[in-house]
Amino acid sequence: MSVLTPVLSIAGSDCSGGAGIQADLKTMSANGCFAMSVITSVVAENTARVISVLDVDPKIIADQIDAVFEDIRPKAVKIGMLDNPDIMQVVADKLVEYQAENVVIDPVMYAKNGAPLMDPNCIDSLIRIVIPHADVLTPNIPEAECISGLKITDLEGQKAAAKAIQEMGCTSALVKGGHATGDAIDVLYDGKNFYEFSAKRINTKNTHGTGCTYSSAIAANLALGHPFHEAIDRAKKYVTMAIEHSLELGNGNGPTNHFWDLYAHGLAGFDANA
Repeated sequence: MSVLTPVLSIAGSDCSGGAGIQADLKTMSANGCFAMSVITSVVAENTARVISVLDVDPKIIADQIDAVFEDIRPKAVKIGMLDNPDIMQVVADKLVEYQAENVVIDPVMYAKNGAPLMDPNCIDSLIRIVIPHADVLTPNIPEAECISGLKITDLEGQKAAAKAIQEMGCTSALVKGGHATGDAIDVLYDGKNFYEFSAKRINTKNTHGTGCTYSSAIAANLALGHPFHEAIDRAKKYVTMAIEHSLELGNGNGPTNHFWDLYAHGLAGFDANA
């Protein structure tokens, strides 16, 4: 009998398939996990624009989380778009109720085209309600600036922001360098030490959903039992591959190619009879 490691994404839905729940499910599947979902918001968006957003009722969000945890307990939880304080609170409460493990939180604030996906007035709620539940928080530079209140212009700025954010209560903070220049360097602070994860910068506009993809890959690798820093390193390699082979789809920022390596080489180390 085959068994796949279960992982849960709690996030918004991107109907164009490049980000949000859709990117999370593809990423978790490509990394050898059984992907499950709790939808927090329905976003009408494509590669070029966000048309509208409809938040899911918090009661339905709670019921979705109950449905997953009472039957197929996930080995890791990735959290993405939480659009308002009521949604933040119900998700936080459920994380505590079920003592969720390996919680990776991507504080989604903007779509790739710059459209807001979280009310800026909710930053304080994000800090107070959500951040303390993260084993690792994965903001990009604009998000890290909003959360920390610091301006980031170089690697030292990333370190300062990572430290400030970690001190808000999360176990560790990973400030991503995708919005910087030069190599794409991400800075992790775990309360004691700084670590850097570096990859070559890919010259492409097709980066829709990279934050969702990266955080989901971290969650998947943690669920599979990889040590913390190794899980991030593996996720960094995965998202770099997906960007390198990104897809020329749509009129804006196209999506990454979640399954390129899988299609080319198969899932390394996967035993279908396990």
